[in-house]
Amino acid sequence: MKKRLMRMTACVMAAGVLAVSGTSITARADSGYTYTYDYWGDIQYSPDAYEPTGVYTSADLGLEVNMRAPEGLFVYGEYIYVCDTGNNRILEFKRMDVDSIGFVRSIDGITGDPNGGAFNSPTDVCVTADGFMYVADMNNNRVLKLDMDGNYIMEFVKPTDATFDQEIDFLPSKIAVDTAGRVYCVAKNVNKGLVKFENDGVFSGFVGATPVTFDWTDYIWKRLATKAQRENMASFTPTEYENLYMDYEGFIYATITQANETDIDNGSTDVVKRLNLMGSDILVRNGEYSIIGDLYWGDGGGYNGPSLFTDVTAMENDIYYLLDKVRGRVFAYDDQGRMLYAFGGPGNMNGYFRRPAAIDHMGHDLLVLDSLDNAITLFTPTQYGQLIFDAIEQFQDGFYEESGASWQKVMDLNNNYDLAYIGIGRALLRQEKYEEAMEYFKLKYDDDNYSKAFKEYRKEWVEDHIGIIFTVIVLLLVVPLVIGRIKRVKWEIAKAEIFMKQ
Repeated sequence: MKKRLMRMTACVMAAGVLAVSGTSITARADSGYTYTYDYWGDIQYSPDAYEPTGVYTSADLGLEVNMRAPEGLFVYGEYIYVCDTGNNRILEFKRMDVDSIGFVRSIDGITGDPNGGAFNSPTDVCVTADGFMYVADMNNNRVLKLDMDGNYIMEFVKPTDATFDQEIDFLPSKIAVDTAGRVYCVAKNVNKGLVKFENDGVFSGFVGATPVTFDWTDYIWKRLATKAQRENMASFTPTEYENLYMDYEGFIYATITQANETDIDNGSTDVVKRLNLMGSDILVRNGEYSIIGDLYWGDGGGYNGPSLFTDVTAMENDIYYLLDKVRGRVFAYDDQGRMLYAFGGPGNMNGYFRRPAAIDHMGHDLLVLDSLDNAITLFTPTQYGQLIFDAIEQFQDGFYEESGASWQKVMDLNNNYDLAYIGIGRALLRQEKYEEAMEYFKLKYDDDNYSKAFKEYRKEWVEDHIGIIFTVIVLLLVVPLVIGRIKRVKWEIAKAEIFMKQ
């Protein structure tokens, strides 16, 4: 509430065109292409962190048959795999150059498949380091394991376990595979969490079931309603996952798009999670705001409601990207859950999307699949974006002075960027320059880090002045005793003199 009241006094400044080392970086403040939120919750436009290097359609990629409603995207090394869902095939491409992607092959069927040898609406694909390809063959009710030549190895099918509802079809839509060959999948109509299979195909349970949420007014109404009315009301059931991504450490990022709008608005529902092997959410949320994408939304342009994250990808620097299918935006967050920037939007221009379906990364570059345009957009970092990467990675590697210098360069380009101030403060904190760090934290109202810096600064000050402090304490204790002793001696002498005179 304090921020809501005080944000009216904050100044919203949009960056224009900044020239750095002879290179112009455009903020696009007029269209709001790249932005973040400051401490007060105000939008702050910024120089672009990413720029679209190319938009690759079927013709650009050299396909004889155009892609049709592709749904899945996976990057392995310099290779890109796409689930061409409408054409029931897997496409393989290769990154040839900075701005060049070439067609390699199409896998149209499965050799040695005992169940027909054809895909039926494949919606996701995953390639592992040991040379296997996994495909969510959704309408064939299975997850396929193939070798890299498309030969059938095995399949993961509907569990016969009592915990799996036998009245529903097994419709795996998204998959991830760990280094041991265990398969985790999002299945439509399954709200108990991610479906997990061991590498031999045995179902081993659900992972990361979301807690049940409900509205008390609905609950009371259900208690009072008739049986017919209750049957027409929504059940209090956990929500389904939308997508997942396994990071380099084996943790699973998972997104939810079926959450209640009110729950998203008040922060009571987490629409993105990072799950460990036990299925517990370990995502760090130390940012000023919940990880929900846009903080404000309206009904303009036919788009309404909160951001709904249809996919997620995470880099080795622990920065993760969330793809919003409502307004076609990409949101970047650091390992503390603080928004770095957001960019994109709905439209048919380069860097905008009509129906974004999947996102993945290749190094620092991003690839976004649009299932309506049947195209892949390749994004590469600008100088501004690369400086943010440098600052974060240098800090993670223990090069705190270098990190502070990189954040200073970021600040030179965008002096409205809160994280640059905080980044410099954190770098100074690690260099044990506590008093200087406090100033940067104070500027951006970072109470937690300010408290850490102040605690260390106080400790350091005490250590540096311990001699003086000790001397003062001794004087405060001893001087009154001495003065009291002197007074008592004087009093005894005076008393003795009076006695002698008598």
